[in-house]
Amino acid sequence: MSVNILMPALSPTMEEGTLARWLVKEGDRISSGDLIAEIETDKATMEFEAVDEGIVGKLLVSEGSEGVKVNSPIAIILDDGEQLEASETTNLTVQEEPKTNNTEEAIVQVEQISTNIAKTSSKRIFATPLAKRLAKEKGLNLESISGSGPHGRIVKNDILSLSVSKSK
Repeated sequence: MSVNILMPALSPTMEEGTLARWLVKEGDRISSGDLIAEIETDKATMEFEAVDEGIVGKLLVSEGSEGVKVNSPIAIILDDGEQLEASETTNLTVQEEPKTNNTEEAIVQVEQISTNIAKTSSKRIFATPLAKRLAKEKGLNLESISGSGPHGRIVKNDILSLSVSKSK
């Protein structure tokens, strides 16, 4: 039975990588632990080991291919005496094409969500818990106070200076 070798995720955030170089050829016998390819990410180049035994039946991704998605098939390993069927390789390439359409739709959805977040977050008032409590006790409206803390945050001194100026 043939086994697909999938593009590995070399880090938790890796989504795609570059297959820099094959260290095996079609027809080579490999066993678990053998180095089979060099994979490049944006930060490092790492060697990729085989986890299965068999004969390299087909290299699906050529050397130097960029943007290879994580968990997409990059090669096929065959058992001894097994022949690669043509339908196996065509099914793998057909499955890869529809993913690009979903990517464009996802980008549009992310842009819409980010604009909605920006609209709702502009109404938020940034104040320390102490400043909120003091303003409530003194009957002050936080929306009318400009903050002097980090990133315009309303702090205790803003409330105290405002209440002192109102009492005079």
